[in-house]
Amino acid sequence: MKILHLSAAKKWGGGENHLENLCFELDKKGLAENHVLCVKKGILHQRLEKTGILLHAAPLDNKLDPRFLYRLIRLVKKQKFDLLHIHDSTALTLAVVADHLADLPPFVLSKKTSFPIKPRKQSLYKYNYPKIKKILCVSEETRKVTSKSIIDQKKLIRLYHGVAIQQQSGSKAELNLRKHLKLSSDKKIIGNIANHIRPKDLPTLVKTANQLINLKTRSDFHFVQIGNFTKQRTESLKLMVKQYGLEEHFSFLGFRENASALIPQFDISIMTSQSEGLPQFIYESFFHKVPVISTSVGGIPEIISHKINGLLAEAHDEKKLCENILFLSNNEELIPKFVEISYHKLLQDFTSDIMAEKTLTEYKNILNERL
Repeated sequence: MKILHLSAAKKWGGGENHLENLCFELDKKGLAENHVLCVKKGILHQRLEKTGILLHAAPLDNKLDPRFLYRLIRLVKKQKFDLLHIHDSTALTLAVVADHLADLPPFVLSKKTSFPIKPRKQSLYKYNYPKIKKILCVSEETRKVTSKSIIDQKKLIRLYHGVAIQQQSGSKAELNLRKHLKLSSDKKIIGNIANHIRPKDLPTLVKTANQLINLKTRSDFHFVQIGNFTKQRTESLKLMVKQYGLEEHFSFLGFRENASALIPQFDISIMTSQSEGLPQFIYESFFHKVPVISTSVGGIPEIISHKINGLLAEAHDEKKLCENILFLSNNEELIPKFVEISYHKLLQDFTSDIMAEKTLTEYKNILNERL
């Protein structure tokens, strides 16, 4: 079968990581010919150019850039794809418009966030578009939230993403965090990998650092935050750090192409999100056997059970997050138990190989229905 993966993403995140991993795994199995159409000169384009994935690109200066639409239509006509796998909301808009101009193959849509679909006429129309045969939801919570706006509930499939084990095993960090940040050996590193966007709620991360370092007077911790800076949020986050006097205890490292390779240097991985599908960072922390403290949002409680293989807090609750850090620090004998349970859970249910097998099954189901 021939699959065209469609992405309109301009920055790198968990969704783009999923697309890359999925194409790698499907190519390894040799049961699907995978092509990717993405934004020209975007970070996904730049990354995939270094791989053997069949790659196409077009400019996208606005959500309905005719150059992207024309490239999509031309590509479909030339390559005669069996399926179009759509990886984000903007890509879905482009596919729906293109289908009105030329007859495209059936759609598979990946829903990677737990945001509710906006109750606007245009949004409801595109998410219920007849060409969408399956909506692959990254978690059960994402499936539940999405189901409120989808007429045909049978289209909704929960399909967890996963870690590319071979890729994670072979990745090496190019940065020694302790040396780079001049941290003494007694400092515990609390690490977070997240882009500077609203759902990640990084102000709560800074407030958690304030609780721990200033209010609990625990200067033996250092927070490391890795992810894309944004015009809307980065400066205000840096200002918060300065206002709390945390400059010596909090470091923003910005985007790192191989960020997951730094996870083994963390003593604790922390997520402070207010909305999630299921973050790749948690899966990667499971693989590298680093204990996870997180907010209990989106699909996260589906893979972390409080005090069984991690510690959870409600969204925006910096006090509880701080308590969880101190609890883990004071009960270090729990860490081996937490990380072993998480690691085995990952290998059993959350690898990219398992994800690709289940995705391939859904592709076959759709194509069999057409016969």
